[in-house]
Amino acid sequence: MSDNLFAVVRTVADLRRQVSAWRQAGARVALVPTMGALHDGHLSLVNLARSKADRVVASVFVNPTQFAPHEDFDAYPRDEARDGALLAEVGCDLLYAPPVAEMYAAGFSTTVTVAGVSEPLDGQARPTHFAGVATVVTKLLLQCGPDVAVFGEKDYQQLQVIKRLAADLDIPVEVVGAPTARAADGLALSSRNAYLTPAERQAAPALARAL
Repeated sequence: MSDNLFAVVRTVADLRRQVSAWRQAGARVALVPTMGALHDGHLSLVNLARSKADRVVASVFVNPTQFAPHEDFDAYPRDEARDGALLAEVGCDLLYAPPVAEMYAAGFSTTVTVAGVSEPLDGQARPTHFAGVATVVTKLLLQCGPDVAVFGEKDYQQLQVIKRLAADLDIPVEVVGAPTARAADGLALSSRNAYLTPAERQAAPALARAL
């Protein structure tokens, strides 16, 4: 466990103030971006981050720009108190939980797009999705300035988009992919698994078997 008390910050200024203090003490910092509704898969990312850094920041932000109008932004599960308790248990040092207005201030008009890798597969089915992901991740990396950022390989195309943008924009961070965490029956852990009916949950592991 960390020797620092777990804390929550909600502004860029407070986040940078804490990261700066750690850096002055010689600490290496890792960032684990999430949209909350945490499960064991997310916690495995924090554990990997702890193995690569002295201090770990986890962000919880349900990013509106990566949801299309017909998608589940309003219904997406949110429970910050539970998320914070789980993060504290696994030794995360800081939860960054900004409101939407902190991430996207009035007049915000910049979008980060990554050509090529973002276009097929999920990008074809959800044409605005990866621009939203790329924009918010770029902001999080610049806000926190971590040495390492950890993302799950479950969202493999997303991981490649993030690696590309970090390289192309010369953001000085090591982007690390973490193995997909799965339930005992093989289903990849996901916050959206909560949407499944009992029958759908029973059928879902067929995807892993087919792959």
